[in-house]
Amino acid sequence: MNITSLLTKDTVLLDLAAASKEAALSELVGKLDEAGKLSDREAFMNDILAREEQSTTGIGDGIAIPHAKSAAVREPAIAFGRSAEGIDYASLDGQPAHLFFMIAASEGANNAHLEALSRLATFLMDGKFRDRVLNAATADEVLAAVNDKERELEEPEAPAEAPEAPAESVPVQADAQAGQEEPSALGKVLAVTACPTGIAHTYMAAEKLNERAKERGIPIKVETNGSSGVKNRLTAEEIAEADVIIVAADTKVEMARFDGKPVIQTKVGKAIHETDVLLDRAVTKDAPIYHAERKADKGESAEPKSGFYKHLMNGVSNMLPFVVGGGILIALSFFWGINASDPESPEYNAFAAMLNTIGGGKAFFLMVPVLAGFIASSIAERPGFAPGMVGGLIAITVSGVEGADGGSGFLGGIIAGFLAGYVTLFVKKMFAKLPDALEGLKPVLFYPLFGIAITGIIMMLINPQLTKLYTGLSSFLEGLGGTNQVLVGLIIGAMMAVDMGGPVNKAAYTFGIAMLDAGNFNFIAAVMAAGMVPPLGMALATTLFKKRFSKQEQEAGKTAYVLGACFITEGVIPFAAADPARVIPASIGGAAVTGALTMLFDISLRAPHGGVFVMGLVDGGLMKVILYAAAIIAGAIVTAFLAGMLKKPVVQAA
Repeated sequence: MNITSLLTKDTVLLDLAAASKEAALSELVGKLDEAGKLSDREAFMNDILAREEQSTTGIGDGIAIPHAKSAAVREPAIAFGRSAEGIDYASLDGQPAHLFFMIAASEGANNAHLEALSRLATFLMDGKFRDRVLNAATADEVLAAVNDKERELEEPEAPAEAPEAPAESVPVQADAQAGQEEPSALGKVLAVTACPTGIAHTYMAAEKLNERAKERGIPIKVETNGSSGVKNRLTAEEIAEADVIIVAADTKVEMARFDGKPVIQTKVGKAIHETDVLLDRAVTKDAPIYHAERKADKGESAEPKSGFYKHLMNGVSNMLPFVVGGGILIALSFFWGINASDPESPEYNAFAAMLNTIGGGKAFFLMVPVLAGFIASSIAERPGFAPGMVGGLIAITVSGVEGADGGSGFLGGIIAGFLAGYVTLFVKKMFAKLPDALEGLKPVLFYPLFGIAITGIIMMLINPQLTKLYTGLSSFLEGLGGTNQVLVGLIIGAMMAVDMGGPVNKAAYTFGIAMLDAGNFNFIAAVMAAGMVPPLGMALATTLFKKRFSKQEQEAGKTAYVLGACFITEGVIPFAAADPARVIPASIGGAAVTGALTMLFDISLRAPHGGVFVMGLVDGGLMKVILYAAAIIAGAIVTAFLAGMLKKPVVQAA
């Protein structure tokens, strides 16, 4: 696809009236809107401004390339504007901008469009092209300059004759560093370029690095991480042989592969505006050795080895603020009494009821939908978010089982998230070959409509079966009520640690609530104590066995102390998600010990929640409170030592 199919006479503005950056952006957005390229002018303007907040698109040399991928774009297009006086654009070189190319990419832009848009960025690296556009008298002359540049790039390049030079000579720099010889020991330089939208700066940086390296005789290969995917990918062999690697990126790129290599990390704009500075550092090997975040004991990268882990952790990390904030607010509400949020109770306190509603009724309610939404968006990007949220909501609100409140909880949310993500990928593939005219409808109509519908229908069908799991477990526990109390305590303690809020955990908690309603206060005491143990135990493990946890996990351990004390079992999820084969057995072991000890000590408690905040409500006076605390501490110690023995040491980042 040619650039002139995107840049047309009706999107060319030779004389910008604007005197400020925002006014210029508004004028160019208006030009695109007048040409019928946008479906929502205001929304696109907001997306353009959001991109500017990340880093300036004024690349220097009088050029600015504002750009955005947006659902507000009806048809991919380029608007050209020119200011004779120049506009203060906060450009990288601090000089006014005269030439403006605004790139409008639709959210579902296909590769042909994206490649054409990125090709424009490379055109602007040519000074002759810039001069021709700057001096064009009409829109037709601007389009002619673009057409000529297109044809120039399509012609095969004539092989350059190797210059004669003495055998011992080395390439010499051609500008500010003239007269200084390049070190002859330099091997191949590798580079990676990436910008947030992957449209303009990514390719301009790559072009500038290739151009200057060629002029200076420096062998280089540049990988681009753009909207249409990774191009010119660096191979493991090339990385192993490279002397130095330049990573010019304003967004996340795959870094673990560079472990142990000299790496120069900088912003993508530096590769455009300070190219020679970077190449000077490369040829002198002025680069620190890059170390991955942490290494496993066999020297392998400890970054996620599977998509499952990555997607799950994306959901968990976004869910945790709801767990922490909501759980602590619930616990605080018990300061005014265990029934302080019940309007019919003598203990009722309006402020306590407000805290309980915010924490339990709102924050905790959103926990599973947020988990599912962000798992799905990790798999299918933004289009997966809505189906994931809806699937997670169904998981906690549709039981299909008589007498069962809620649904499948945490387990159902995980299933809903992965289901929604892969359903959305299927939907995207299903509509991949739609005509270009319908591209803008994909993200706003087809993806959400079919993604939500398919995910919702499947969840409505399977969630009742998941709910039956926990109702069946509750019935099993009720049948154990008349047997050995210590054995029941051990079983319900273990169940509280199996799935951290899922059906098994919920079944044990439901059993404790049922026994509380029946006037037996021992079971809820065991349930709460055992539920506190997994996060407390893992927090203690990060303190006692630091070499077995990364720095990030050690920081998470500090938060887990608070969450465990508040009876928020979900505080152990980050550890369990990262290493379920070791963390879950360790958690089960400690929780089972606590459940059994609580029943052995004959502890009774009238509170269904609250953690340490309600320990004063334990029946039997101070001695019983001490025994209850001892049972919790014992279980946490068991979990900590089991985790310490099971987990392998990690090598921290240098």
